[in-house]
Amino acid sequence: MRDLLADLSAALGLLTRLPTGWLPQHDSAAGFARGIWAYPLVGFGIGAAGGALLGLGHWLGLPPLVAALCALCATLLLTGGFHEDGLADTADGFGGGRDTAHKLEIMRDSRIGSYGVLALVVVLGLRASALASLPGGVLVLAAAGGAAAALGRGVILLLLRLLPPARPDGMAAGLGRPAAWPFILGLLLAVLPALLLLPPGAGFLAILAALACGLLLARLARRQIGGQTGDVLGAGAGLGECAALVVLSAALTG
Repeated sequence: MRDLLADLSAALGLLTRLPTGWLPQHDSAAGFARGIWAYPLVGFGIGAAGGALLGLGHWLGLPPLVAALCALCATLLLTGGFHEDGLADTADGFGGGRDTAHKLEIMRDSRIGSYGVLALVVVLGLRASALASLPGGVLVLAAAGGAAAALGRGVILLLLRLLPPARPDGMAAGLGRPAAWPFILGLLLAVLPALLLLPPGAGFLAILAALACGLLLARLARRQIGGQTGDVLGAGAGLGECAALVVLSAALTG
């Protein structure tokens, strides 16, 4: 039980701004890497909180888009914009780099360029619009938001499994290629909320959308930089969640 709580602590510490000092901690890189199974679990909690806040906004009579933007802001505060930062850096590197070395150099630059700004505007706009169109009360919206966020974090596991690290240092290189049981358990936790909490057709389509997004990004990252980095993993989480939300907005309102 202590090891499982330490895994959860490692995932919370990486993917959110929540304090983790009250939980057991891993004292090795291997333990930190093993905690990837908990990424979808943490993602579900973040997305469910955002969905519940969206439902509360509806209950208070806020316009749908205003409620959606408030919910989106809450999730960004919880994560510190971690995945969005990776998305912006990935867009800048892939869009503006001359070769692999230049792309990786751009991705490490803390400044944001035009490709990064455009990527953030489009993805955050799609997420807000999709959230605004979701029907239902607090519990339904919490389930939808949690399922989409869990699928987005599942894309991280997929990228880690499919791609080698693009550079020898950094967070992604330290995680390495996931072992079988954390990878399988993480994928199960990524898809179960969509299968159990959403209408069957909608949940299945959301899973397919996130999977397609992860596979396409994996192919692009391999061609662009030869593997994955922490920025690519963050981009995968953000794009996978966005794709799932867009599909759910269509499936649940159709």
